[in-house]
Amino acid sequence: MATITLDKINKIYPNGFHAIHDLDLDIADTEFLVLVGPSGCGKSTALRMVAGLEEITEGEMRIGDRVVNDVEPKDRDIAMVFQNYALYPHMSVYDNIGFALKLAKTPKAETDRRIREAARILELEEQLDRKPAQLSGGQRQRVAMGRAIVRQPAAFLMDEPLSNLDAKLRVQMRAEIASLQRELGVTTVYVTHDQVEAMTMGDRVAVLKDGFLQQVDTPQNLYDRPQNVFVAAFIGSPSMNLFEGTLNLDGGSQQGKLTLGSQTLSIPSEVLASRPALAGYDGKSLIYGIRPEDMEDASLDERPEDQCISGEVSLVEALGAEILVHFGIDAAPVDSGDPDAVAELGDTAVVVGRFNPRSRIRLRDSAKVAVHAERISFFDPSTRLAIWD
Repeated sequence: MATITLDKINKIYPNGFHAIHDLDLDIADTEFLVLVGPSGCGKSTALRMVAGLEEITEGEMRIGDRVVNDVEPKDRDIAMVFQNYALYPHMSVYDNIGFALKLAKTPKAETDRRIREAARILELEEQLDRKPAQLSGGQRQRVAMGRAIVRQPAAFLMDEPLSNLDAKLRVQMRAEIASLQRELGVTTVYVTHDQVEAMTMGDRVAVLKDGFLQQVDTPQNLYDRPQNVFVAAFIGSPSMNLFEGTLNLDGGSQQGKLTLGSQTLSIPSEVLASRPALAGYDGKSLIYGIRPEDMEDASLDERPEDQCISGEVSLVEALGAEILVHFGIDAAPVDSGDPDAVAELGDTAVVVGRFNPRSRIRLRDSAKVAVHAERISFFDPSTRLAIWD
């Protein structure tokens, strides 16, 4: 096992494109760290630099106590799992799993022991004599995992290994990979563009955008205390609703009013007390965010009138355990900066609320919506950094 350290890592291509900017990461021994971000953010490039498949322009890469900037991939004691499985179609599952051991001239008895142990762990014992074409997508991914396991590396590097699977199998496999990583205790760096995958699998999650590290933290802390607008919107599904508005404080009552287009929301005194920095935004514009689950059909919630808003319903998505209600308000939406998201800016925002399925709200209703104002996130409009203090 080993730690992995990225110290001020930069990647600049010959054409001048700066893909990774001063990336600092300390990945602990046995930790499962997920790199996540939109397309082109640099997450796969960072993983390939750890693997030695991309040269490092600046900075220092360490695996354990050894600097590996100039160490060949085969000598880094890592095993990679790719999204395309990279299996040999003419070989059996047994031979695919043991191929690296054969190249390393591992004794036959030891090779056989490791292959069969990996097959037992991955529930592939009945498929050892089959060819990849005879396997399901999930079984092929298990074979790819088995090939990595038998090498007994210091670290696993996984580049979107589940992206070729259907949705149901992806859910099953991510649980299996997370469980397997805990059982083996191997330091793992996992790349995905799927924030749900990242949140459910990683001990910590590192969010990248345009080659810059935005935040690295536990999944729950990323969700509860995002450091900027991008992280706030990227983490969470459906995404956080973001608006631009004005905060007006009432010094006497220690309460505030937040504009939401032509509507206002009352901000409880305890929110202002816990975030004294908001006093500097009295009468000024700021960005604020409301998560879908922090809204509810007002008929099912006893929020006071000044913590409710209303809007015309444009879509209702019934999901069984919940409904997603889309409704319009005349507030100015904010572009989160996610290149994969469709930004519809203007004077009207479509808000998404996650409601109790017992709500009777229907399409084209004028919905009255209760907002948990104590959970609103606030951001500086110029720096786009969160205001938590």
